[in-house]
Amino acid sequence: MIKTKLLEAENIAIQLFKTVEEKKLILVGKSEEELNNEIFNLAFEMFRIENHWHKKIVRSGENTLFPYNENPPNKILKDDDILFFDFGPIIENWEADLGRTYVIGNNSEKLKLKNDVEKAWYETKNWFDNQKTLKASELFAFVKQKANEFGWEFGGEIAGHLIGEYPHERLEPGNYQLYIHPENQNDMFSLDANGNERHWILEIHFVDRKNKIGGFFEQLLT
Repeated sequence: MIKTKLLEAENIAIQLFKTVEEKKLILVGKSEEELNNEIFNLAFEMFRIENHWHKKIVRSGENTLFPYNENPPNKILKDDDILFFDFGPIIENWEADLGRTYVIGNNSEKLKLKNDVEKAWYETKNWFDNQKTLKASELFAFVKQKANEFGWEFGGEIAGHLIGEYPHERLEPGNYQLYIHPENQNDMFSLDANGNERHWILEIHFVDRKNKIGGFFEQLLT
């Protein structure tokens, strides 16, 4: 039941992002903040979504280098730009968390980054699905190595986190036991305090610091 609800919420988030593409809202000359607000308004118009469990993120250009916790200044979308979305809508009290990368134009390096980060996500999921026990720190090490395999650097402080019915399990800042983080030695397949299966988000953030670009892909892992 929990998994079904989480998948339903994610599918609505996917529909929202597809509509952004279909309506061609990603335009040169538009600011990140403006696009962010348009997506938020579209979410309400389409699905009556008003609340998000984490901050809504649209990042472009050099801002795609920054991990989640940073708050870089608002940028304007440019020709041949790269950008990504990271939204966490609450849908009928269930959380979604979706990240996607987009490229304006035909820059081959940026298109490669966009494709690599998505391919790496699915390769990591295929590997994860064959595990019976797995420390969160081991999954973090795997995705960091995956970045190297594709010729990028892993740009995130974490590689994912728990998700569930709002609000999901939370810990104090600095405690990474519910995150895919190098300090979390817990088994990702362990049950929560109520004996329920935990559900995880996998987020992949690859960066190229020399060329000042990053790509991001995020969705349900379990």
